[in-house]
Amino acid sequence: MTTSPLPTAAARDGEARRAFLRDALHRAGADANELVELRYHKKSFHTAIVQRGRLERSASQSREGVAVRVLVDGSWGFATTSSADPASLAAAIDLARRSARASAPHRKSRVPHLAAGSLAVGDFSQAGVDELRSRSLDARVALVMELEAQARGASSRIRTASSVYDEIIEEKAIVTSDGADVSWVLGRPGLRVKAVAERDGDLSDVTESIGVTGGWDCLFRTAPGEMAESAARRAVELLDAKAAPGGRQTVILSPSIVGLLVHEAIGHTVEADFVLSGSVAQGKIGHKVASELVTLCDSGRSEYFGGAGGTLPVDDEGVVADRTVVIEQGILKGYLHNRETAARFGVAPTGNARAWEYADTPLVRMRNTYIEPGQTSLEALIESTEEGLFLDGARNGQADATGEFTFGSRFARRIHKGKLGELLRGVTVTGNAFEVLSSVDGVSDTLRWDLGSGHCGKGQPAKVDAGGPHLRCKALLSGKTEDGGVA
Repeated sequence: MTTSPLPTAAARDGEARRAFLRDALHRAGADANELVELRYHKKSFHTAIVQRGRLERSASQSREGVAVRVLVDGSWGFATTSSADPASLAAAIDLARRSARASAPHRKSRVPHLAAGSLAVGDFSQAGVDELRSRSLDARVALVMELEAQARGASSRIRTASSVYDEIIEEKAIVTSDGADVSWVLGRPGLRVKAVAERDGDLSDVTESIGVTGGWDCLFRTAPGEMAESAARRAVELLDAKAAPGGRQTVILSPSIVGLLVHEAIGHTVEADFVLSGSVAQGKIGHKVASELVTLCDSGRSEYFGGAGGTLPVDDEGVVADRTVVIEQGILKGYLHNRETAARFGVAPTGNARAWEYADTPLVRMRNTYIEPGQTSLEALIESTEEGLFLDGARNGQADATGEFTFGSRFARRIHKGKLGELLRGVTVTGNAFEVLSSVDGVSDTLRWDLGSGHCGKGQPAKVDAGGPHLRCKALLSGKTEDGGVA
C-alpha cells in the first residue's frame, strides 16, 4: 500500500470523489467471490489550431462519468454511468454484476484471479494543473498565432505554416473492493509547429513538437520561437539536401528514432496481452534479445528528468505505476502487465492498465518507454565512426508483433572518418527491432524524451512518451544506391 502526499485542494476534491465511490461500494456490497472496481474519470480537452494566419479551430470540451467493472465466476462485467446520482451508480454496479454472471458460462477462458500488486491509497495529484487552469483561452490562441506567424515569416521559401496547442486535464478516483482507494489530477499540454518550404514545385516540411505532463511552463524548455525558427530553417535546408544512400549501414539513431523503435517495435511485443496472443517475445524471458549495452524500461515516472508525456502515478486499476525493466543488459526480463495478465504469468502487476475515457475498459498500455543512457558522449560516438549516417527526425511508420518495423527518418547527415558531413534527405529504416538492438555497439550518455506530443493507438488512444540516448547500430536503409537505383 502507498500513502498520499500532503493534502492540497486537488487532494480534497479527490477525497470527496473517493468517499462517494466508497459509499456506493459499501451500499452495493461485495462478497468474497467477487471483485468490484469503481473508476471516476473526468477528461477536459482544449485545442487551438492556426493555419495560414487564420484561427481554424478553438474548442474546449469535457466528459466525465464512472466506470464499473465486476469480476464474478472468472468473468468480467462492465457498465458505465455519466450521472453523479447514487441510484444511477448503484444501477450500473448491478448491471455489471448481472453481465458478468450471464457471460461466465460462455467464457472459454476464465480469469482465475487478479494479482494484488501495490494498490495505492491516497491522493497523487501532479503539479501544474492550477497553472494550466489559470491560462485563458485567449493566451492559448495568442501562442499558436504567434508561432505560426514566426514560422511563416522566417523565410521567403516558406509556403505555408501551421501551429497547434492541445491540452488534456485528467481527474480520476479509483476504489476497489480489495483495497485500492486513490485519486489524482494531472495535466498534459502539447505544442506543435509545422513549416512547409517550396522551390520550383519541390516541397519539404518539418514539424517541431513537444508534449509534457505538467504545467504551462513545462512546454517552454525550448523557447516556442526557437521551435518555429527551427522548423522553418530545417524545411528550407531540406530543399537543397540530396537523397541518402540505401543498403545496410552503420547508423547513429537520435532519441526520437530510438523512442519510436522501442515503443512501436519492442514495447508492443512485450505487452502481456499481445504476448498471450503469440508475439515474438513469447517464451523469451531469460533469453538474450539485444546487445549487452541495451537496458530497456517502461515507467509511470518521468525518469532522469521531469515532464515525460506518458507520466502517471497510478494506473486505472489502482496499481502504483512504477518503473519496469523489460530488457536488462540485453536479457529479456519481463513483460508489461495489468492485474489479470500478471495473475496468468504468476508475477506482480506492473501498473500498465490504462483507459482513455470513463467509457473505456483498461488495456495493457505503455507509459514512458526508453533505453537507459550509457557512458559514451555523442561526440565520441561520431568520432569513432568511420563511415555511416546520423539519422534524426522520426516519421510515423509501422511495426507488428514479430518485431518487424518500417520507420521514416526526416533527416540524415553523412558521417565520414569521424566527422559529420552534408545534410541528406531522410530515409526509410526497416528490419527486425531485436536484430537492430543486438547490433548496438555504442550508447550515448544522455537521454531525451521525444514522443510526448503524439498518441499511441491500440483500440483506444493513450498519451505516451518514449526516447533514450543516441544509439550506434546497423540498420537496413531504403534510399539510392551507388548506381542510381533504389535499395
